[in-house]
Amino acid sequence: MTTTRQWLIAGRPRGRPVEDSDFELVTKELPAPGPGQMLLKTHYLGFDPAQKGWMENIADYVAPTEIGEVMRGSGISEVIESHGGKFPVGTMVIGSTGWTEFHLSDGEGLVPCDPSLPPTAMMSVLGTTGLTAYCGLFKIGKPVAGDTVLVSGAAGATGSIVGQLAKLAGCRVIGIAGGPDKCAWLVDEAGYDAAIDYKAGGLKAAIKQHCPNGVDVIFDNVGGAILDDMLSQIATGARVVICGGISRYETGQMPAGPQNYFNLIFRRATMTGFIVLDWAAEFPLIRKRLAAFVQEGRLTYREDIQHGFENAPQAMQRLFSGANRGKQMLKL
Repeated sequence: MTTTRQWLIAGRPRGRPVEDSDFELVTKELPAPGPGQMLLKTHYLGFDPAQKGWMENIADYVAPTEIGEVMRGSGISEVIESHGGKFPVGTMVIGSTGWTEFHLSDGEGLVPCDPSLPPTAMMSVLGTTGLTAYCGLFKIGKPVAGDTVLVSGAAGATGSIVGQLAKLAGCRVIGIAGGPDKCAWLVDEAGYDAAIDYKAGGLKAAIKQHCPNGVDVIFDNVGGAILDDMLSQIATGARVVICGGISRYETGQMPAGPQNYFNLIFRRATMTGFIVLDWAAEFPLIRKRLAAFVQEGRLTYREDIQHGFENAPQAMQRLFSGANRGKQMLKL
């Protein structure tokens, strides 16, 4: 038997911020791995804004959550015991582990970490964030050299990769982020051509100033009023990629529809939402491309690593206060 701590869902944070009381820390005994099973030790947990939607049962592309079940989430784990399991002892893997220190698995849904990069890269640049950036930009946005690309939530884990990939495609890239430090990082480290601090006010005018000929590709991670301001400056034939809507997560309600949506007609533009899992069959190849960009020094990424399993709820809350810098993770 193995003793493990787990965080359970204890509340539904609909229409309000995530609170510590939305989770319950428990201790559980796991049996020894059965035939074909492995015992894995979780080393890192990853956090995404979508997890709040899962707790609220708003996201219908995943199964509903139940009060009392282990909080869902991705993790990087090490195989520490195997009873004829899929991977040998010592293998580092990533998958949907939930918030638990140890877990049993037959290997279904687990992917070995790329040995050429640190294991945490599988959670960030090679993980859901990197894959989302790649698929949303190239499958939906379809940028061509010379395009102007505008990214909201640009300093986030996904947005920062979107901009760099767009630069690799020969585009001019403008980012929208909150605060001068995030904007400076976008230009100085992530290679954005310019960054707009939405907290400084005058966002609509700033977009017009930086994108005088219009925006060819919008990659939106925020929604709400910021999306509305971005739509006001789209170019003819623009592609608007709807990736997420962090502006929604605090209210628990869907944001009001953009007033500028008629620009889609005037500019003969498209607006498309997506779920990255639609391209799961291509993930291995996409990961190889992203890893090559990192190894060649053409793609950088940031990781915000907190510490201590007992701090998992607080690590998740950092996503919604804007405290995180890059992919939010927790080292157990």
